[in-house]
Amino acid sequence: MIILRSILFNLWLWLSMPLFAVGLSPALLLPHRYAMAVIRLWAHTVLFGLRWLAGVKVVVTGLEHRPAGAALLAGKHQGMLDIVAPFTFLDDPCFVLKKELTPLPFFGWFAWKTKMIAVDRAAHSKALKDMVRQTRVRLTEGRQILIFPEGTRTLPGQPGDYKPGVAAIYRDLDAPCHLMATDSGRCWPAKGFIYRPGVVTFAFLPPLPAGLKRAEFMARLESDIEAASRALLRD
Repeated sequence: MIILRSILFNLWLWLSMPLFAVGLSPALLLPHRYAMAVIRLWAHTVLFGLRWLAGVKVVVTGLEHRPAGAALLAGKHQGMLDIVAPFTFLDDPCFVLKKELTPLPFFGWFAWKTKMIAVDRAAHSKALKDMVRQTRVRLTEGRQILIFPEGTRTLPGQPGDYKPGVAAIYRDLDAPCHLMATDSGRCWPAKGFIYRPGVVTFAFLPPLPAGLKRAEFMARLESDIEAASRALLRD
């Protein structure tokens, strides 16, 4: 039964992308909010199929800590759901993503239109400076900058290798850093096409205050996100 439900959801997911991107592509010619509305509608469509075809329900906790308006948000990254779901519960999310994803059909079009922050990781220090610059601009537009400090997906319960890019943004902004934990990988794994029925939680945590030293910031960032993500796995 799980295999059949996974097949049905995969059809739902992968057919929805070109249907939305092509059918609603005129939104690319309109202001930002229209393209974002298309992505938001698509994300809700994906989560609807995930719930009723694959048996995976998404819940959000810690809403009192959810950022509103311009904010920096660092999150745990376990799979594709971490990219889809935030469009359903953040006002105007802006992801920090790998530049090599931007040429992809459909995805790249809307990533460009909605002004996601594309980073060329091969450029090293130049990429870091460019990421900080782009982040500053997007925040003036009232966006929530969502960055995955690990830089790649990790398995549930597996600690990530937290990269210092988020610390550079945090220092430059001199603002609090909001945190988000998740256990998404146990139902929607990073690899494979089998979805396990259950409940996925995205948990907003108390933000880290502005002004922390880099070492303390990175230590608290990692410990808070990892501890909360492990706790979700035990629930």
